[in-house]
Amino acid sequence: MNIKKSFRKYHRIIGIIVCLPLLLTVVTGMLATVVQEWPISIGLSSRLMLKIHTGEIFHLQAIYPILNGVGLIGLLVTGMSMSGLFNQKKKPNPKN
Repeated sequence: MNIKKSFRKYHRIIGIIVCLPLLLTVVTGMLATVVQEWPISIGLSSRLMLKIHTGEIFHLQAIYPILNGVGLIGLLVTGMSMSGLFNQKKKPNPKN
């Protein structure tokens, strides 16, 4: 199997696994900021948003950030390797 195809397979799997936790982290982080800093009432407390954001509400506060970080690093590594940025071959010089 081609290395690009295998990285694409792993990238897809990692993306599916980390999609919901990362989306939850991003949305609750933004909402916590909006609730704290802006005079907008959305009916949710910033403390609740931060509990969800850090995984405390699920009793995962010790590993939730690590899992998010490892998932993102996996996506970055597989995505960058698929991009071909690091394995570009030099074009032959037609003058030689």
